[in-house]
Amino acid sequence: MRIGELARRAGVTTKAVRYYESLGLLAPARLGNGYRDYDEHDVRLTQEIRALGRLGIPVEATRPFLECLALGHRHADDCPAALAGYRDAINELTQRIEGLTARRAVLVAHLHEAAHRNSRRSPAAEGEEPMTDYTSLPADLPVPEDDGAAAHLPGTGMPQLELRATDGATVGLDALGTGRTVLYIYPLTGRPGVDLPEGWDAIPGARGCTPETCGFRDHHQDLLAAGAARVYGLSSQDSDYQREVTERLRLPFQMLSDPARSLARALELPTFTVGGLTLYKRLTLIVRNNVIEHVFYPIFPPDRHADQVLAWLGDNAL
Repeated sequence: MRIGELARRAGVTTKAVRYYESLGLLAPARLGNGYRDYDEHDVRLTQEIRALGRLGIPVEATRPFLECLALGHRHADDCPAALAGYRDAINELTQRIEGLTARRAVLVAHLHEAAHRNSRRSPAAEGEEPMTDYTSLPADLPVPEDDGAAAHLPGTGMPQLELRATDGATVGLDALGTGRTVLYIYPLTGRPGVDLPEGWDAIPGARGCTPETCGFRDHHQDLLAAGAARVYGLSSQDSDYQREVTERLRLPFQMLSDPARSLARALELPTFTVGGLTLYKRLTLIVRNNVIEHVFYPIFPPDRHADQVLAWLGDNAL
């Protein structure tokens, strides 16, 4: 067969086939006109090179496997030299993993130091477990479903309720002011060196408060330009806890503290319980002239929620 057919059947390029030949891994017969004539054995060898390459074994290191097939063995790894090739690949991979792990540890240490640089809380003592990176999200988080728990909110007036803000002021939720207020409500922001409740990542909608908050921080000016008069975050953590978050993340807006979950009772907001704590489920209220105009619920993914709010403001300009 010609080189093009071999390449097609083996799933490689003709350039790759020529490279294998240059290394002496393939040795096709020659026709009278000088053209290469490949056979089924060449197809098998080429497929084996490709399969080993997908395991991370370089082309140059596949020779012991191909020689094993040339000896008549059914499998390319039936020979001791092929097993040694596996061991070499494993050792090389182990060294790379160790190198990457060391680099990761250095990056985590830098993140830890930077996260505490503007915080009043001291970094974790020597010997403690490294901090969890709360600014990024695992790829396999469960997606929250709409249980209808916020369907009653649009058109509802904000209650006569005062909450303490991180700047020490008291904010009346029934007197937020004219225009639109973005009030994003979240369960619990992680703090460096402090474990989240057990099973946190398995609870739909729980993980992601810090990335969500960073999103509102990064888009704060965009939100104001799109028609929001003000932005607040709200959770059931006390003001000292939230103040640490505000300082560490350099937030340009205030956080409201509702440890008694008074707003949840007043508006029948959804909550959940974990580790003995009753926390708000994640939702965002767009309040216009002290009436709830729109509700985002459920919210996913939280790290892109600020973009969702920004898009809604753009589509619903006053």
